Amino acid sequence: MKLIGNWSYPTAIRFGAGRITEIAEACRAAGITKPLLVTDKGLAGMDITAKTRAILKDAGLCDDMFSDVDPNPSDKNVEVGLKFYRDGGYDGVIAFGGGSGLDLAKVLAFMAGQTRPLWDFEDVGDWWTRADPDGIHPVVAIPTTAGTGSEVGRASVISNSATNEKKIIFHPKMLPVQVICDPELTVGMPKFITAGTGLDAFAHCVEAYSSPHYHPMSQGIALEGMRLVKDYLPRAYADGTDLEARSHVMSAAAMGSTAFQKGLGAIHAISHPIGAIYHTHHGTTNAVCMPAVLQFNRSAIAERFGAASAYLGIAGGFDGFCAFVDDLNASMAIPKTLTELGVKDPDIDRLVKDALADPSTGGNPITMTAENTRKLIEDCL
Repeated sequence: MKLIGNWSYPTAIRFGAGRITEIAEACRAAGITKPLLVTDKGLAGMDITAKTRAILKDAGLCDDMFSDVDPNPSDKNVEVGLKFYRDGGYDGVIAFGGGSGLDLAKVLAFMAGQTRPLWDFEDVGDWWTRADPDGIHPVVAIPTTAGTGSEVGRASVISNSATNEKKIIFHPKMLPVQVICDPELTVGMPKFITAGTGLDAFAHCVEAYSSPHYHPMSQGIALEGMRLVKDYLPRAYADGTDLEARSHVMSAAAMGSTAFQKGLGAIHAISHPIGAIYHTHHGTTNAVCMPAVLQFNRSAIAERFGAASAYLGIAGGFDGFCAFVDDLNASMAIPKTLTELGVKDPDIDRLVKDALADPSTGGNPITMTAENTRKLIEDCL
C-alpha cells in the first residue's frame, strides 16, 4: 500500500515515496535561494545523495555539500561547518541524513547569524532567548533514516569535545520549515541501522508515554507511534525493500520526536553520556538501556503500560510489554548489555554525574538520585 500525504505541525511535511523530486520546490517554499546540503561522511558518496544533488542542479539551485560530520556531531564540526557556510554565502540549509547530519545542519542554520558562542544557547532555562531570531536561517530537512525524528524537532544534540558531554542546543526557530519524508531514501539502510534507528523512535515513544507530565496529545501520539514500530519495524528489518513498512516506521520517527515534548527520561539520560564518552550508536544504546529502565520505573508506569499493552495487542500487561521489548531487541541482534555494546571499564562516577545533569532526567517518572542511578547504570552494564 502506497502511503502519501501533506501535513503541518507547523512544519510542512511532504510525506510519501518519490517525493525527493520536490526538493527544489521545498527550498523555494522555505525562502532558500542558495542552499547548502549538509550530510554525514557516510552518506556523502552514496547514490541517494548524488541523485538529490542532481535534482537540485537540474532545477537551477546550488548543489554544494558539506559532510564533515561525525556520528556524534561535535562543536568542532560546527566550527568547521559554520565557516564553510558563511564563506559560501548560503541562505539556508538542506539537512540530509540521519540524526547526526540533521542535528549538525540545524545548528549551522541556527548559528549562521549569531554573534555569541554555541554553548550560550544550551537548553537551560531561557537561554534560547539570547539568540537573535533574525539571524536564524531556514532549514529543509530530509531524513534518510527512520528514528531520531530530528526533522520535526526544535533542538540538536551536539557533543562538547573538551568535556565529552552531549549538550542540547534549543530554539523554537530551529524547527525546519519544510520536510520531505521519502521512505525510498531509507531502503538502502543496513539492518543494524534499520534496527537502531527504529528502536530510537520506539524509545522516544516509550519515554514520552512514561513521562509524568500532562500532555494528552503527546500521550496519544506516543501510543500510536509504539504500535507502528511494533507492527512494522520487524517487517522493515526483514525486508529493507518493504516500502509500506518503511513508510510506517518513518511516520513513527516523526511521531516520537513530536511526542517527547512531554518529556524523555532515564533511557536518554544514560544514553547521552554513554554515546558522548564511548561513541556508541544512539538508538542502539537506547534499546540496550530500555529493559532495565522499564524495571526501574515499574512502580510508576505498570498500570499505564497495562493499558498500552491492551491497545498494542500484547498479552500480559506490563510484564508482557517488557517481554515483548526483550524479544524485539533479540530478534534484531541488539546487545543485551552496554558491555556487549563495547562499553569497557566505564567510569561509573562520571556516568552517574552526567546522567543526573542531563535534561532528560526531569521527565523520568521515578526521581533519579545518585544512588538509584548508579544501580540502574550497573544493571545496564
